[in-house]
Formats: sequence, C-alpha cells, structure tokens
Amino acid sequence: MSGRSSEFGRRAALVARAGAMFVRSGMGRPGPPLKVARQLDALRRWGTLLGGTLVSSAARDPDRVAVIDDAGELTYAELDARTDRLAAALGRFGAAPRVAVLCRNHRGMVETLVACSKRGSDLVLLNTGMSTDQLVSVVGEQEVEVVIADGEFGDFLAALPEAVHTVQAGRTDSELEELIDTAPAEKVEPPAKPGRTIVLSSGTTGRPKGANRHSRPGLSPMVAILSRIPFRVHERMLIEAPLFHTWGYAMFQAALPLRATIVLRSRFDPEQTLKTIEATGATALIAVPVMLQRILNLPDSARTGHDTSSLRITALSGSALPATLATAFMDEFGDVLYNLYGSTEASWVTIATPADLRARPDTAGTAPPGTKVAILDESGEPVPPGTTGRIFVANDLPFAGYTSGDTKEMRDGLMSLGDVGRLDEAGRLFVQGRDDDMIVSGGENVFPSSIEEVLGGLPQVREVAVIGVPDEKFGQRAAAFLALHEGETLDADAVRHHVRDHLARYAVPRDVHFLDALPRNATGKIVRRDLQAHEPDPS
Repeated sequence: MSGRSSEFGRRAALVARAGAMFVRSGMGRPGPPLKVARQLDALRRWGTLLGGTLVSSAARDPDRVAVIDDAGELTYAELDARTDRLAAALGRFGAAPRVAVLCRNHRGMVETLVACSKRGSDLVLLNTGMSTDQLVSVVGEQEVEVVIADGEFGDFLAALPEAVHTVQAGRTDSELEELIDTAPAEKVEPPAKPGRTIVLSSGTTGRPKGANRHSRPGLSPMVAILSRIPFRVHERMLIEAPLFHTWGYAMFQAALPLRATIVLRSRFDPEQTLKTIEATGATALIAVPVMLQRILNLPDSARTGHDTSSLRITALSGSALPATLATAFMDEFGDVLYNLYGSTEASWVTIATPADLRARPDTAGTAPPGTKVAILDESGEPVPPGTTGRIFVANDLPFAGYTSGDTKEMRDGLMSLGDVGRLDEAGRLFVQGRDDDMIVSGGENVFPSSIEEVLGGLPQVREVAVIGVPDEKFGQRAAAFLALHEGETLDADAVRHHVRDHLARYAVPRDVHFLDALPRNATGKIVRRDLQAHEPDPS
C-alpha cells in the first residue's frame, strides 16, 4: 500500500471511530434544527480551537449551566458573552498580546483560557507552586506582555517589570471583572492565526521549560479519551486537578464539546469534594492520585456521610497511582476509576479502565486509538513483552518542542518519555520508574541536582545528596542526606524552609537525614543506591 493510501486509510479509520464514539457519548444526538445549524456553523468557522468549542456549545445549549464555582453559576451563553468581552479587552494591550495566567480553579481562569483562544494570543500557564523568583524568570523568558493572576499572588505581581501589564483576578470585584464589564458587548471573529498554549514543565531550577501544545488538536484527542472513558454529553464534571496542569487543562478541553457542567473549587479539601459531589450531582471527578488518598484518609463518618452515588467516573493522572490505592478506592466507591499515564510533552499515552485495574491494579493501561507505545532497549530496538526498557510514544497530538529550542529524544518517529517500563502480552503498560534520577512527586518533576545546589549553599553543609524514595500518596518524595562541617548544627525544618524559599513547594524534601559522611566509590562519586539502602535515624 502506498503512503498516500495508508494515510487515507488511517484517516478513514479515525473518522469511523470518531463517529462511533460521538454516537456513544451523545455528541451526535439530534437536536433542534436551528440550534444544530448554529452549532455546525460555529465549528465550520472556528474549527477545534478552544474558543470555538465554547462558541459551538453555546450555540447548541445556551441555557445549560457551563460553570459552577464559589461565585455561583454561568450558563454557556453567559460564558460565551463574557469571554467575547474579555477577548476584546485584551486588545487594549496589543493585537494579540502574549498572556500568562496564574490562577486557581475558578471562572476567571476558565474565562482567561477561552478569551486568549478567541483573541489568538499565546497563553503561558503558570504553576501556583512556583516561587516568586521562578515566576518572574518565566515571565521574562517567555516574553509575556500581560499577566492575569489571583490577588493572593500580589508579591509576584509587584515583582514584575513595569512593562508587563498586570490584572488581578479571583474576586467578584477584581480587575479582571472590571475588564470584562467595561469591554464592548460584541461577537468576536476567529483569529487570523491561532495562539499557542505553553505548558510549563515542572522545573525546580528557576527555569522551567515551556512546552508548546498545538491549538488545533482535531478529533483525535476526543476519540482517544472517549475510547476508554465513557464520558457523555451533559456530564457534571468536578475538576479538582489544577487547570494550569496538563491534566486539568486537557479535561477542561474535553468538557466543552461535551457541553458539560464544569464544577470548580479554588482549593482542594477532601470532605468538601464529597459534599460537592452530593450537592451538584457530579457524575465525573477529575483528580490526581493524592487527592483520592486524602479522601480515603477521612474518618469513616466524614467519608461515608455523603451521597456520591451520582459518580460514574473518577479519572486520574499527574503521578503514579499506587496499586493499593486503586483497589481501596474502588472497594469504597465502586468500579468507577480510570487512570491516565502521560506527560506534558505527549499528553495521554495509556489509559487504564476499571477492568484493567481490577485485573492488574499496578498497570498504566493500554494505548488508545491513534497512540503507539514501544519499549526500546538502549540501542533503540524493540524488546519482547515482559522485558523492561525505555518507553517511547507517538500519537496524533505531537509535541511542538520547547520554547527554549530544546527537543526530546526521537527514535523512528517515537518520542522518549524518560521513563522505563514493560508491556505484557495483552498490551498493558507497566511503568517502573524514570530512566534518570528525576523525582516525580504528585505529578511534578523534581530535579535532585537543583535541591542539592540550594542546600550546598548553606554554610553549615559540607556535602549533600538528594534522591527519590517511594511515597504512597505522591508516587515519590525527595529525601535529602547531609553531612555538616565539624561543629556545625542544623535541623530538618531549617533545611526545608531554605529549599522552600528558593524552589517550588513540591521540591521541598520531606525526609531529611544527617550523616557523618556520604557513601562514595573509589572515584569519589556518591553511591546513591547505598543512600537508598542506608537506614539512618530520621531527623
């Protein structure tokens, strides 16, 4: 078969799968002819831009509640109109200004994401766990012109150069609300050029990498998700995962074409999550594994005192899901658990269904349509099922590169994820860890070398090493081992506070050990495996 014929066959298969998935989800359900015509016209004009999916959903379901947050409710028609006005207001800062957003989960965050898409502005998603120094550095490196941030990040806003326009968000009387209220109430047209979405990798050196995400994902991402997770039109989706994170952002992207009601809370609280499910009749919960652990850690009376029977789907990603947690959650809440494995660069790679997790609770699942997963050895050759190797992936949502110009390792069109694992005979993936010493804690990447550099600056410290150790809640956590100069003293809290002052919250080592000397080999290199095996008295 020629390459052209092969590509035609691939696209035809995608369209067929998309049709089946859209019928199953209800997205292809007939509706009032005039509203359907408006919906299709919006899709024709806008395509699959984030702003376009909102415009088309508002045309089909204008009176359906789009967002529920701490401030109340917004319908699809209201959200469409407000984001039109915000998109127009952004024009005060330039034709298509580059915007960075630092917000928790609330309507202001949603409106900023959509308005930037409607305006054609590049969007930089900032991480609320980063330090002020890191945030200011990212704004400079990404050449940001406008920053929209919650008022709680006032120190960050005050530290920005005067040339950067700042807009406070997060309250009903905020500057963001004023921008929306004072902008003209007129429909906006699709931008001549779509903006890029830049998601930051979880760097802890003060220079996190910006990963470009394509603005026109097409049908493939929805087909991939719907092939494994049975989302339906008009879901009531409680998104607890941060919207600035790849996972939360991806699920927001999926919610709009489903014309779902998106439920948001600014801060996660385990019992409040259960209360919200009961109060809103939420049918889907979007979370990260540690959130489920905190729910299961609630007292019995708090955990079982709320009606969560509406919940059909609990979808997780962002960090490793411990097998014991998967089983315990399903035993408590039913077989509603879906786990996605992926990365900022590759988006989703595999998805585990409840059946997968019941059969093998340690699996990351199987690759959805449009995704290829391969396990390669060091020379780039495929290894047999059951053999551990490096994980490589290719899908229909390709990584567009880092804004710094760096790239990921590629092998025959497949991209390295930096992890090692194996596939079984059924095609299920089992992730066994990083192929380097990176620590992945609660979905955030932590580099030991950056923590070591910061701690090495303490005058009391003679030598230091940081490694990752297993953690039931976060997948991994950082453990620091320090040897002090003779006569010096230092306590664990001082170590943690020093790291928090210089790096992100998720880089703070929760385990701090003090040794007389670090184990080294004959050439003077620290033997990290000996640190892991060593059992000093914890501080």
